Amino acid sequence: MKLSFTKMHGCGNNYIYFNCFDQTVPDPESLSVRLSEPHFGIGGDGIILILPSDKADAQMRIFNADGSEGKMCGNGIRCVGKYLYDNGMVDGRTTITVDTLSGVKTLELTVEDGKMQSARVDMGAAILKPADIPVALEGDTVIGAPIVVDEKVYHMTCVSMGNPHCVIFLDEDIDGLDLERIGPKFEHHALFPERVNTEFVNTLPDGSLKMRVWERGSGETWACGTGACAVGVAAVLTGRAAKGEDITVHLRGGDLTVRYTDQTVFMTGAATTVFKGEIEL
Repeated sequence: MKLSFTKMHGCGNNYIYFNCFDQTVPDPESLSVRLSEPHFGIGGDGIILILPSDKADAQMRIFNADGSEGKMCGNGIRCVGKYLYDNGMVDGRTTITVDTLSGVKTLELTVEDGKMQSARVDMGAAILKPADIPVALEGDTVIGAPIVVDEKVYHMTCVSMGNPHCVIFLDEDIDGLDLERIGPKFEHHALFPERVNTEFVNTLPDGSLKMRVWERGSGETWACGTGACAVGVAAVLTGRAAKGEDITVHLRGGDLTVRYTDQTVFMTGAATTVFKGEIEL
């Protein structure tokens, strides 16, 4: 059995995309584990299936490198938008919709020379109630709350953007963090019943934010769109940024722009096609 795929990335957050309008992908959980491996597979942060939808232009399903299914991926959805536009699947429209496990998202595409270059995604309202994130704490929000990891006290702000995020602002340079050591300890901490994505953030002198992210199911990735949104929201909640204004978030793979409003969170960034291929199962 042969499957056609497209390798794409958003700020270095790279997935293997399968057009399931005209092919069926068997056992995507196991396939994601196999193909994400860089030495014996294709290499990537997981696989994303682009499927027909009765409520949007397409549906996306995300499978992480460990085979677990994710609810939402901000970088991935921009790549899905690019795939749909560049392959003539949305009749040249620059406003499109994608169905996810976190609801239907609307994308506004920027197009040059017939190809999508970037997209602004309406990511929906930030979820702040601990029970809905989920995080096992009482109250209406978790802002600057202490968490102990490896006998060290950190202060976290928790946000869901369709998936759970724990944002840690630090004074020390995040480039020196040993994420391979501390990342899993946050991910599997008892406070997070569904595990968690953890963002470690420095506030730069110009007001922009630099982050590294440990994603549940994938480890450290070069970018995380929902994570950048959570960081923007957390920056506003902790007085580091202003609501309703653009916030630049620097990730290892590039920059994203986030705007947190009373109604929603917008995320803007590029999407890139790397190569297309075919794999025999």
